Amino acid sequence: MQIDTLVHALPHGIDLHCRVAGEPGRPLLLFLHGFPEGAFVWDPLLAHFSDAAQGGWRCVAPFLRGYAPSSAPPDVSAYRAKALVQDIAALIAHEAGAQGSAAAVVAHDWGGALAWNLAALQPELLQRLMILNAPHPGAFLRELQGNPAQQEASRYMHFLCRPDAEALLAADGFRRLEGFFARPGGDLPDWYTPALRQRYHELWSAGLTGPCNYYRASPRRPPREGEAPVQLPPELLKVSVPTLVLWGLEDPALLPTLLDGLDAWVPRLRVQPLPGASHWIVHEQEHRVMLALTGLLADDHQV
Repeated sequence: MQIDTLVHALPHGIDLHCRVAGEPGRPLLLFLHGFPEGAFVWDPLLAHFSDAAQGGWRCVAPFLRGYAPSSAPPDVSAYRAKALVQDIAALIAHEAGAQGSAAAVVAHDWGGALAWNLAALQPELLQRLMILNAPHPGAFLRELQGNPAQQEASRYMHFLCRPDAEALLAADGFRRLEGFFARPGGDLPDWYTPALRQRYHELWSAGLTGPCNYYRASPRRPPREGEAPVQLPPELLKVSVPTLVLWGLEDPALLPTLLDGLDAWVPRLRVQPLPGASHWIVHEQEHRVMLALTGLLADDHQV
């Protein structure tokens, strides 16, 4: 199935460049990437699920705001959650048409953070939610404030807020950014092929300020002495749509304790831990992600 590029000019002035496959008007599957990824990470899933034999879904994966070639406003305030979720809501409204909602939103890392917020605040825009290693906001805040292990695992967030973060990430052929993908021993994984490396380098070469601004705009990071504790409004916590969470248990940045107590916020929840998988399960466990999404879409009871 051919994957095309489509630019959605959103009514609030943001252009999202999207990888798309499948016929417009078919039920929508929306895929949201994380840091430091791009929409191309979803290409195998777009090709698979847009095929008529797999349901002929309309599959759309945007480069999120700040990630080239989508719009990248210069102000840090443009990367607050409300603005980012507005992009996703407008994209669904444009793509879903008369159906009015996405059949499923599939989201990883920062894309998952946006999807959690969308599902809590505008549940009418999605019928199902599939999260891949992206913590629920309530669980993440709880662990950042009370779990020293998660605080230590998230220290990198302070680095990404530094004013010189972009220059440091780009130095030495993006050595630090590639380090996010590295195995515990420091070697890069087999899935990081020369062709994929070239795509990532092209993406990163187009600008890193937008991706770093996600961290600069977010209040959720390990606390520092003297900072007032962050609190979340209750309306951001409750997610009523059927939700499947896939979690690579070897993720060094997002620990499995983030799964604890999720059902208190997400009553229609199923959690699928993936032993041996790290944060990068879209690359590592492509087939298992496909199978999980197939099952979620085929479940008449929707979890």
